[in-house]
Amino acid sequence: MIRHAVWSAGASGIVVGVSGGIDSAVAAAFAARAVGPERVVGVCLPSAVTVSEDIEDAQALCRSIGIECRELSIEPVLQAYRGYPGLTDTPYLAGNLMARTRMAILYAIANREGRLVCGTSNRTEYMLGYCTKHGDSAADIQPILHLYKTEIFAVGRAMGIVQRILEKPPSAGLWAGQTDEGELGLTYPEIDAALQSLERSGWKAGNEVEERVLRRVRASEHKRSSPPHL
Repeated sequence: MIRHAVWSAGASGIVVGVSGGIDSAVAAAFAARAVGPERVVGVCLPSAVTVSEDIEDAQALCRSIGIECRELSIEPVLQAYRGYPGLTDTPYLAGNLMARTRMAILYAIANREGRLVCGTSNRTEYMLGYCTKHGDSAADIQPILHLYKTEIFAVGRAMGIVQRILEKPPSAGLWAGQTDEGELGLTYPEIDAALQSLERSGWKAGNEVEERVLRRVRASEHKRSSPPHL
C-alpha cells in the first residue's frame, strides 16, 4: 500500500513526524521498509513542554531504521499564537494548535520536496476520536490505522523498535505529565478489549467499560466522517 501510494502520486518519498512514541516509530519503520530508508525523512517537532527523552528517542529511532532525522522547534509559532487572546487559554486549545502546527510543517516539507505525509494514527485512537482534526489525523497515507494500540506494541516488538520507546507510557506530549491512558481514564488493553467486543456485538455495550468506550465512539463520529455537504 505504501509503495503503491508513493508510486501512483509520483512522489519522491515520505515524510513522517517522529515524536519518540510507539505509533510514529512503527509507522516510520513500515515506510522505511516499504520504499527504502533513503526515501524517508523523520521530522521531530518539539515544543517547550517536550521532554528531552522524547527527542532523544526520536533520534534513536531514526538511526535504528536508517532514515534522515530533522529537528524543528514549533515554539516560535506557538509563541505567535499566544499573542491572540483566548487561543491558548487551556491545555486542550494549546494542544490542538500544537497538533495542527506540526501537521502544517510536515505538509510544507512534503510540498517542497515532493513527498507524501505518513500518518501515525492507530485504530484505537481513531475509533475513540482521540486525535485532532487537521492535525495528527491528517495524512496522505495511514499505514497503521488498521492496528489497535495493543497490536502496535506487538508489531513494534517484532520489528525491533528501540526498547525505551516500547517501555514508555504513551503520551501525546501536549502538556507536562500528560499520558494517554490518564487522559482517557482507561488502559489501552481495556479499551481495545471493549472495542473488539463492541464490534462483535453490533455496537451493543455489555458492561460499564464498554458503555464508556461506546459513548466516546458515538461522540467522535464527526471525526471519522466527511463534512456534510449537498
